[in-house]
Amino acid sequence: MTAQDQIVRSPEARPARDFTDAVAAVDHLCALYDEAVSFLRKGFTEALSGPQPAHRIRAFYPEIRLTTSSFAGIDTRLSFGHVASPGTHATTITRPDLFRNYLIQQIRLLIENHDVPVGIGVSQTPMPVHFAVAQDARMNVPHEGAAGFTLRDVFDVPDLGTMDDDIINGLKGADADGTAPLAPFTAQRVDYSLARLAHYTATSPAHFQNHVLFTNYQFYVSEFEAYARRVLADPESGYASFVATGDTEITDAAAALDIPRQMPQMPTYHLKKPDGSGITLVNIGVGPSNAKTATDHIAVLRPHAWIMVGHCAGLRNTQRLGDYVLAHAYLREDGVLDADLPTWVPIPALAEIQIALEEAVEEVTQLEGYELKRIMRTGTVASVDNRNWELRDHSGPVRRLSQSRAIALDMESATIAANGFRFRVPYGTLLCVSDKPLHGELKLPGMASAFYTDQVARHLMIGIRAMETLARMPLDRLHSRKLRAFDETAFL
Repeated sequence: MTAQDQIVRSPEARPARDFTDAVAAVDHLCALYDEAVSFLRKGFTEALSGPQPAHRIRAFYPEIRLTTSSFAGIDTRLSFGHVASPGTHATTITRPDLFRNYLIQQIRLLIENHDVPVGIGVSQTPMPVHFAVAQDARMNVPHEGAAGFTLRDVFDVPDLGTMDDDIINGLKGADADGTAPLAPFTAQRVDYSLARLAHYTATSPAHFQNHVLFTNYQFYVSEFEAYARRVLADPESGYASFVATGDTEITDAAAALDIPRQMPQMPTYHLKKPDGSGITLVNIGVGPSNAKTATDHIAVLRPHAWIMVGHCAGLRNTQRLGDYVLAHAYLREDGVLDADLPTWVPIPALAEIQIALEEAVEEVTQLEGYELKRIMRTGTVASVDNRNWELRDHSGPVRRLSQSRAIALDMESATIAANGFRFRVPYGTLLCVSDKPLHGELKLPGMASAFYTDQVARHLMIGIRAMETLARMPLDRLHSRKLRAFDETAFL
């Protein structure tokens, strides 16, 4: 142990305080968090501009604690808002400004359901300096060796041991002192994902809305922007602004967007409402790895729903190009989530999402009932990790697809649905048939351009209408109890 490890300078210790008012509790969380961040930023600035510090500089995340000794008082109709058993439950908190409404809601439910106060104080989990300076564009953590001193000797750095998914995967038990998790993610895990989101999407996490559409084609982006401009011109729409990749935000339907020349890995766009109930569109590109990456990080924002609106290969001869596929089940052969969610775990269809999607198809196409079967099928969607699966011997894959009763195949839907199940985020899939490789209808340039011109706008509008329906749904109805395990965290 070095001398710098032995001498630690931290903000003045504050005793924990109990709160029976959720707003006051979150206000105190904000004060503790801001104090820690300011302390680290000041120490970091001084360390870079002056002599090497003679002591370690450390600040801690704030935390929420709840202790209850009774099972009584919980509303069992809710899938969240109460602990599973008596005892002490705690979680570290980051960015309480960003999560303010969420925290107020969750804390208020805890107080109402258990009739006990929540404790707000300073945790024992150090805040990495990288996350403290990440929100200030004027500050940057230099790479190892560029600071004139060893960064780890002075500041805490991200620790993978505190940012894994053991809680959400159901592998995390109580700490040595008996304290159980209160929320699905630790503060460091959230900070890590917020940083990754800014990198992958080139937009601030603060812009993300509660309803997320995923697509695998850039064609949908142009239609999304066109729709955004139409609703921004309508003062009754409820939408307030549109944010494009690069964090360019417009409130005027006629305003120009300054799109960066170099696009990020996952271009992202946000049609915002003041209360966060708008729609975010993420172009995840092609492949299950991208789908997992995006959902791994968006999950920490606790969205109310996410839906895949992409293209697929139709597997039935009765399907036509442009038909829709509403996934009721998923055959997972993509492999990316096998270590976190075994393939024997069923991924159930969620009634609220399925109904919203079917009603949106009816509204946009003006077809209903038996006539709707002309353009839409429900059934199993298979996802694979090989985009060129058609080039292999068909006997094995086709036999499995037939035995599974699959009606469509793509590379992303099962991953997005499975990660929604894993992260307790309501999920769904509505795909559009863009080719039928088993029946000689391949995705060729001439066919593709005609298909995209005719179908993309209508398909995207169906996704938007479904999300607008879900946004009007009470949260306690949308977040299904079927997504919750035996011993769940109280926070959604």
